[in-house]
Amino acid sequence: MKITRRQYRIKKRIISVFMILCIIGIIYSLYNIYIWKKNVDKNNEIKQITKKHVKEEKKSEKDEVKEYKIDFDALKKSNSDTVGYIKVNNTNIDYVVVQTKDNSYYLNHNFNKEKNRAGWIFLDYRNKLDGSDKNTIIYGHNMKDGSMFETLSNVLQKWWYEDSNNYIVTFTTEEKTFMYQVFSTYDIKNEDYYIKTKFNSDNDYEKFLKTIKSRSNHDYGIELTKNDTILTLSSCLGAGEKRVVLHAKKVN
Repeated sequence: MKITRRQYRIKKRIISVFMILCIIGIIYSLYNIYIWKKNVDKNNEIKQITKKHVKEEKKSEKDEVKEYKIDFDALKKSNSDTVGYIKVNNTNIDYVVVQTKDNSYYLNHNFNKEKNRAGWIFLDYRNKLDGSDKNTIIYGHNMKDGSMFETLSNVLQKWWYEDSNNYIVTFTTEEKTFMYQVFSTYDIKNEDYYIKTKFNSDNDYEKFLKTIKSRSNHDYGIELTKNDTILTLSSCLGAGEKRVVLHAKKVN
């Protein structure tokens, strides 16, 4: 079938438009990659600066559990939202933690309060800092370079959850170093249940503890009661439709 001159011109225009759209798509993708790398590099730089104000201290020569001495005065000069420091063994999670009036700001702002897609590690705005809340929650993005909370997914791996050296999570505030013992690790579709901070009754809280413990990919052999307070770490997993979660109970 012979193609008319008009049909040829239309076909040529369609190809041209398609090529232009492809070029725009490539430029947009390259721009996003550039911004992502710039944001990640900046946050890794900030992490190294903030870690200069964090010093490890063993409780004793025989004790493998470490405590951390934090220069909060220096950190608060950079960011008055500074509230603590979180450490999880055999992950890259060793970050200064911030807290503000909502759970949105630090999703796209870093420790320096600059716009940043990698965000920062932050404490739920509903939580107090005295360790009295039933469920203290800390969030962080899953960044593919291993920064922020990307390595929280290590807790889903057999090599991690079968190593008892990983079971103590440390959260240090200005007032105290809190030690938490891991009792549940899992991944789950996005939901609000595991990040509850208020409970209607002791029975409601006990049901909550039983539910999140039963989800675990490993039995850590930890008993829980209504008197326990817990720490929850949460991050996205994969494309963001799922969450990886760690729960640990306060032991000091």
